[in-house]
Amino acid sequence: MLQTPNATAGRVAPTAFDLDLRVKSNTAVNGEYRMMVLDAPAHVLEQCQAGQFFNILCPQAGGETPYLRRPMSIYGFYPEKNELHFLYKVGGAGTRAMATLGENDSLTVFGPLGMPFTIEPDWNDLVLVARGVGLATLAPLALEAKRLGRRLTAVCSARHPDYLMSIDLFEGLGATVVALTDAEGTSAPDNLEKVLEGLIAEGRADAFYTCGSNRILRLLQKLGEAHGIPGQVALEQQMACGIGMCQCCVRKFNRDGKVVNLRVCREGPVFDMAEAIAW
Repeated sequence: MLQTPNATAGRVAPTAFDLDLRVKSNTAVNGEYRMMVLDAPAHVLEQCQAGQFFNILCPQAGGETPYLRRPMSIYGFYPEKNELHFLYKVGGAGTRAMATLGENDSLTVFGPLGMPFTIEPDWNDLVLVARGVGLATLAPLALEAKRLGRRLTAVCSARHPDYLMSIDLFEGLGATVVALTDAEGTSAPDNLEKVLEGLIAEGRADAFYTCGSNRILRLLQKLGEAHGIPGQVALEQQMACGIGMCQCCVRKFNRDGKVVNLRVCREGPVFDMAEAIAW
């Protein structure tokens, strides 16, 4: 167990656990993505917060031999069911090895890690904007918004309707869902901007939240600056240790009028949207 110091004012640092957890299920969501459900102790799940991640020791299976752990955002945590959920895209050696795991197999995880999202008291109308697997990071935020009684609009983007994920989850939590896809010609930046400008004009955007897409980050920064709307972004970055020692995930940020180097795993992965420097 590792207790990490609070690196960001106003946010609670996690207590992290290194655990071997039993796989309850590991099923395909569509042709690219899978969802894994792990049997996890309630006292661990009670430490989890929206926006955090676990560093996963991928198995050596199916002919794959991944070496470094893989950071993976928490898709869901349910202490009442002892369940920890991950939504992941099968791509490299680590995720291909994970895809071979079946019911009752074991997976080693370390976490929860990182600084979480926050919802300020006067943010009553929240707008989540993400594309593809970036929606996985934002799903627990929707749960927290419902718990706090906040209104939520989820703008979900993907290449094709078949790859739109978490729609049922967001709708089940009472969110208004706007689905945009490349195949239908609705996900272009100019159309997304029109959608967001419409929400702003209706007074339905007190704060923006996003993850994953550089293009979306740039657009939200532009609209946030123009309309005085704050926001937060969860950044994706290559990591090794997940606790700030290896410096693998360092990126540049604008903070207090200076460009500073911060570790995504330690000072993030959630940052003030205005501080992030799009690449």
